[in-house]
Amino acid sequence: MLVSLYNTASRSKQEFVSLEPGKVRLYCCGPTVYNYAHIGNLRTYIFEDLLRRILEFNGYEVTHVMNVTDVGHMTTDEDAGDDKMEVAARRENRSPWEIARFYEEAFFHDTARLNILRPHITPRATEHVKEMIALIEKLEKGGLTYRTAEGIYFDTALFADYGKMARLNLTGQRTEREEVVADDSKRNPSDFMLWFLNKPTHIMQWTSPWGPGYPGWHIECSAMSMKYLEETFDIHCGGVDHIPVHHTNEIAQSEGATSRPFVRYWMHGEFLLMGKEKISKSKGGSINTLQSLIDAGFDPMAYRYFCLQAHYRTELNFSQEALAAATAGLRKIYSLSTENDSLAQNEEGFAAAKSKVLAVLNDDLGVPQAVGMLNFYNSLRLWLAFDSVLGLQIAEHVHREEEPIPAQVQALISERSAARAAKQWAEADRLRDLLISQGYEVADGPEGAAVRKKVI
Repeated sequence: MLVSLYNTASRSKQEFVSLEPGKVRLYCCGPTVYNYAHIGNLRTYIFEDLLRRILEFNGYEVTHVMNVTDVGHMTTDEDAGDDKMEVAARRENRSPWEIARFYEEAFFHDTARLNILRPHITPRATEHVKEMIALIEKLEKGGLTYRTAEGIYFDTALFADYGKMARLNLTGQRTEREEVVADDSKRNPSDFMLWFLNKPTHIMQWTSPWGPGYPGWHIECSAMSMKYLEETFDIHCGGVDHIPVHHTNEIAQSEGATSRPFVRYWMHGEFLLMGKEKISKSKGGSINTLQSLIDAGFDPMAYRYFCLQAHYRTELNFSQEALAAATAGLRKIYSLSTENDSLAQNEEGFAAAKSKVLAVLNDDLGVPQAVGMLNFYNSLRLWLAFDSVLGLQIAEHVHREEEPIPAQVQALISERSAARAAKQWAEADRLRDLLISQGYEVADGPEGAAVRKKVI
């Protein structure tokens, strides 16, 4: 079936045609491992996970590469400020290497809890410095670089299409970016660092043809993506904040070095908001990491389901109330059975419904519309058919074996039944709250209370 994707470069939906029939080469900008990923970051990784799953559902063999940035990302997305790894090392009184490994492990722990498929290849920047130096040397031989006391720069004035994908007003952009220029000898404020020099206190240093130093953030993604996916590949993903600087610079240095198109389809996920502000590591109130959601009583799968409610190209407002509503919706899915499933034995109806849901999924990842259709059909069989795309672990929850209720909990249930029979409503409510606090759901019905261990 036809898959269409929104290409940021063309600002339009296009039919997806892979370079190699049946195979997709996918690169996603990975974490800078200086702190815990915030839930806004994680929304982007959920979007990229859905993209991979939809492509695989359609029969493509996907090679998914995602880098780990453990050096060279400054405190702005440009060249000003300090290396984020160095800042974290000072903050926690540990080495940058220790910081990187700790937060890398934490990141993959979070993505596993969200049932995000692990990329096939996860190259670390610090382990690919040789490839970065080789790429900078190519650019140098092509006359696209220059040196200052601070380092080796890419000269954006010499790359004719600089800023084309981002549709930048280059004159305006250079004016706006003057405030972050830290080197007066730069030729243009939009020029960006390929290799940092003159950083004697920087702990992470490598030898290079230009002297000891370390790579810039932008060169890392170009070198690693082209090493594992070749000079031209199918899809490159990231957040919308990557468009004007990071991805713009990737295109310039990659195409400047190879004289070939770098990426065929660019895809970007929108922000997660709290109120009108983007959630970041310093914002989002008391809840801005996955662990803080868990500590507040929410399950990671509820956050994943919450993210499925909005299209990846639209902003999504986060609140605990919205997450609670997603939790209720997910519980409803997990409570489905085949007993009242109108599509369980209806092959023609099931095939027609499956075709409709797949059509909206294949229309630029129409996940919210697909979820709406699945809720409309209310069919466990249909939900299960698409859970390899949605990643909600439905089979594990629907078909789980019920744990036996412990004797002390049974005693509480009996006490509550007696209180209700005696119309002691306050005592019945107290016992109900006690059962809930111990991890049980209590549903009162005409034939008494149904008590079961919470799913989420």
